[in-house]
Amino acid sequence: MSRGDFEIIRDWVSPGSRVLDLACGDGQLLHELHKEKQVSGYGLEINSQNIEACIEKGVNVIEQNLDRGLGNFKRGSFDTVIMTQALQVMHFPHLVLEEMLRVGRQCIVTFPNFGHWRCRLYLSAYGRMPVSKFMPYTWYDTPNIHFCTFRDFESLCREKNYRVLSRMVVDQSYKSGLAGRVWPNLMGEVAIYHLTAG
Repeated sequence: MSRGDFEIIRDWVSPGSRVLDLACGDGQLLHELHKEKQVSGYGLEINSQNIEACIEKGVNVIEQNLDRGLGNFKRGSFDTVIMTQALQVMHFPHLVLEEMLRVGRQCIVTFPNFGHWRCRLYLSAYGRMPVSKFMPYTWYDTPNIHFCTFRDFESLCREKNYRVLSRMVVDQSYKSGLAGRVWPNLMGEVAIYHLTAG
């Protein structure tokens, strides 16, 4: 079954385009894009089990640590570079975004909103970092090393002169509601951004 964010992302990817999927996991998104939109491209992944799953799906995959950059790709090599639910685990997310928009004309990123009201309430009520079904890790074993809110991300986009082509603010079921559109930083749980440079 396809993830909800994949369904949204598919609408933002042009048929027949060249796509690079960073931290591609088991390759499901690229597999779907190839089958439904005839895209070509690569997935980058570091986990060996995920790499095997990509190969089984027929997805072109390269083992690569994203924190070391994308120097093996030339400027403008791809139409779209995608990263789902991994920006917050990067050591230098701002540099990863720069690289995404160097090798791709556009990029799509998704990340959890740590400014969501449940996070705020949990922190104020218990004085501890939130743990939930959606964010199941404790502070000492979480892969999330850069906690970011929608406002933080949009501030970075303005600072770097990135243009937001589309934005969706959704809940953990990837549904968009009125509250999330009116108060995105408070009510949205997941951000999905479509960006281009300048």
